[in-house]
Amino acid sequence: MLLRLFVLALLAFGLSAHAQKVRLATSEGDIVVVLDAEKAPKTVANFVQYVKAGHYDGVIFHRIIDGFMVQTGGYKRDLSEKPTRKAIPLEAGNGLSNVRGSLAMARTSDPNSATSQFFINVVDNPRLDTAGGGYAVFGQVVEGMEVVDKIKAVPTQEQGVFKNLPVTPVTIRKATMEK
Repeated sequence: MLLRLFVLALLAFGLSAHAQKVRLATSEGDIVVVLDAEKAPKTVANFVQYVKAGHYDGVIFHRIIDGFMVQTGGYKRDLSEKPTRKAIPLEAGNGLSNVRGSLAMARTSDPNSATSQFFINVVDNPRLDTAGGGYAVFGQVVEGMEVVDKIKAVPTQEQGVFKNLPVTPVTIRKATMEK
């Protein structure tokens, strides 16, 4: 039954059964995502490099906005920023939409500034889909959306430059490629 649901989720996302999957083992539970290298090849390659390098192990969710998204990928528990590689070009407008459960790259006001930070949409955010100025979707949660919902409900606070920082840290303990 679980395998059938997974295959249906893959088909709904437009992916084959051979798509790349990543498990994010968080302090709130596991989240499994499927990546779409066909529609976001540079973004997926970038994300996979960070996963394989262990970059996401120990990072916190540093921006949680219920009714919008949860963001991670750049900061340790002590709020120090992890070093990143060169920014990648924006792949927004690739046919994938910022819908509930989709993964998209975070960036600054420069559309071509995404490095390691990404977010999971907790609601449909179609306003983020603008080609050339939007946020590139590159994956979809296929298991653990209830974990994302737990994360989005964590109380937040303002601390320095962080406007929506969890009061109690939520951490990605380990990110791994799945077979």
